Order: sequence, then C-alpha cells, then structure tokens
Amino acid sequence: MHSDADILSLLMSRTPGYSLPQAFYADEDVFQADMKHIWHKEWVFAIPSAELPKTGNYVTLEFGAYSIIIVRGADGQVRSFHNSCRHRGSRICSASKGSSPKLVCPYHQWTYELDGKLLWAREMGEDFKPENHGLKPVHCADVSGMVFICLADVAPDISDLKAQASRYLGPHDLSNLKVAHQSTITEKANWKLVLENNRECYHCSGSHPSLCRTFSDDPNLVGGDDSSSSNVGLAHVDRCEKAGLPAKYVINDGEQWRFVRIPFLGDAVSYTMDGKAAVSRRVGSVPFDNAGTCLFFHYPNTWNHFLSDSVLTFSVLPVGPMETRVTTTWLVHKDAQEGVDYDLKRLTEVWVHTNDEDRQIVEENQIGINSPAYEPGPYSPVQESGVIQFVDWYAQTLEKGLVRRFRVAAE
Repeated sequence: MHSDADILSLLMSRTPGYSLPQAFYADEDVFQADMKHIWHKEWVFAIPSAELPKTGNYVTLEFGAYSIIIVRGADGQVRSFHNSCRHRGSRICSASKGSSPKLVCPYHQWTYELDGKLLWAREMGEDFKPENHGLKPVHCADVSGMVFICLADVAPDISDLKAQASRYLGPHDLSNLKVAHQSTITEKANWKLVLENNRECYHCSGSHPSLCRTFSDDPNLVGGDDSSSSNVGLAHVDRCEKAGLPAKYVINDGEQWRFVRIPFLGDAVSYTMDGKAAVSRRVGSVPFDNAGTCLFFHYPNTWNHFLSDSVLTFSVLPVGPMETRVTTTWLVHKDAQEGVDYDLKRLTEVWVHTNDEDRQIVEENQIGINSPAYEPGPYSPVQESGVIQFVDWYAQTLEKGLVRRFRVAAE
C-alpha cells in the first residue's frame, strides 16, 4: 500500500533524467493518484469531432470509474455528459457509438434532450421538477475539430491552446474531414510507458521498418520536437512559413502541449510504404503536398499528425495500472471516396504496423519493470529529451496535485 504521503516522498526522491521508480509504472495506489490528480483535473483529448457528423451522433468513453457521453446537439454543438441517469443511476448509452434523436434511459425510459435537459419522466408526482434532473455536464471544448473533455469542477483555461490550434490545425480544416478508419488496441502496460515510448525515436530504426521509410529518426529533428537544431528542419519550417503555413515550434508555459511542423524523409509526402500521397484529395488549405507533418502533443494523452492528405489522431486512455487503451483515427477529405481517391490498406498500413510494434515494445518494457531487479535507468539526453520533458511534466503535475490535497486537508 502506498499512501499519498508515500507517493509524494517517492516523487521528491526521484533522480531527474532517470526513469521513474517501479511503483509509478505498476502500483494501484499510484495509478489512482494519477487518475485523481491528473486525469480527472486536466483537459483530455476524447475524439475528433468528425466522429459526430450529424445531430444525435454520440460516442461513449469509459474513463477510469467514469462513463461519459459525447453527443452532437441539434444546434451543431458538441457536448459531454456523465453517462448516468438522474433517476436511479443506470447507464443511458451502452454502445460505444451510435445515433439517437433523444437520449433515453433503457431502465425506466427517462428521456433527455441532446443538450442534457430532462424532457420526460413518467408519474413522478406533482412536486417533481424536471429542470432539477438534467444530465450532469462534463466540460467539453472543440479545439479546431478535436474534442477535449475535463472532469474537474473548474476546468483549466484552454484559450491559449485554442488560439494556437486555430493557427496550426486550421489549415487542415478538420470540420470538412471524415473518419476513414479507426482502430483501438489494448496495451498491457502503464499509460506513462505508452507516452514515454512515443516521445522518442531512439527505438525507431530497430523497431519500425515501415515508419522509417518516411519518418526521420534524427533526434535533432524530432527528439524534443524543436527543429531549430536541424538544418533540414529549419529549411522546412521556413518554406512552410513563407507559404502561410504555421510551422515554427511553439510550446506553452507549462510544457503541456506543443506544435511543430517537420519534414518527411526525402521527397515523401505521407505515411505510406512508397512515400507518395495516400489520398488524392488534399485536405483544407494546405498549399503543397510535401508539407510534412504537423506534430501536436497534449499531455496526458494525445499525439497527432496533420498531413497534406490526411490527419491521424491518437487517444491514450488508462484502464488500469498496467493496461492502456490506444485509439488511432485516420481522417480524410469528406468527399474522398474509398477505392477511388484512396486505398484503405495503403492509407493505414504504416501506422497499423507501427502501433502493433509499439504495443509489443511497451508490453516488454512493463514485464521488465515488474521484475524485482528493476531500478530506474538514465535517459539519453540526446535521444530521449522528449521523454525527459514528459516525465518532468508528469512528476511536477502530480506533485502539485498531492501538495494541494495536503493543503486542503490541513485547512
């Protein structure tokens, strides 16, 4: 058993630049602390809004102990609610996704409007007030076509992120894209191992033959996301900026999110086995095919690739101390036709391979960490600067949450 005081003590004693103590990757108490002080407090990427193209379309997420509904209303707005009926608590929507003109609880047919208002509840008596029994809302924000939710009572300010996303993601026009394919895999590893693995390409040349056909593993280009130390990266950024396509590295003060546009290898323009475009219809207002990929990271749970011909979003959601769900969504122009404008296998095969390779990597990482012989090891400052940055963000964020908890308890 690890108390909050134990976890805080472990955090304070960790060695910067080294992997975390074993408990942070395997312990149930640490996992619950992560959920309480990070996942239930921060903005978390849920879905691309293109998953909800029409009124009444909904998606459900099982998020720790919470079940969440995300739905598009008749006014076009995307909203989020707790998936729990205000009558006796039954889950309202059991499917992972669907469409319905109203949200109806299957238990006693309490009926809610798509904006959460209670419309009908049978024989509840004269004193019953429907306005007091609407669905409980969850903070929901559409960030240039990416839907984020936050379970905190008061959500952190998201205005700066929206402003930068409008600049960097706007040219890809997610509002006019559609879902071409989506995959969800479960990785038997702690969510932090999934993020750590993504934040470096130290392992890429030995593990990702398909990805490395087009994606550079040069740490000066992709290690910490800042392409300023790479002549190739600088030239690409300059070319994009001159064409009106925002590309320079930008990171927020808390280092929770960042944007940068980096080039593919050689004359490649997309994540395909031959490097050629996967989709013949270019997305949004991207001015040329070889625009590279705009990388957008947001902790604790998403990395994304915005290309000239498609967009890939990634959502990481923790299931347990050593189980994580990763969902990848491929988006293409809404008018692109499968079999005409793109071949689905060609569009998806690089990241289908890469995701499965990463699953094997982090699962082996978890098994090794579970050994009594494990002790934190040093990160490469050259190859793993992105991992160092993520782990520092995680430790600082969890520490702040734990300290706040002790302060509140002392008052």
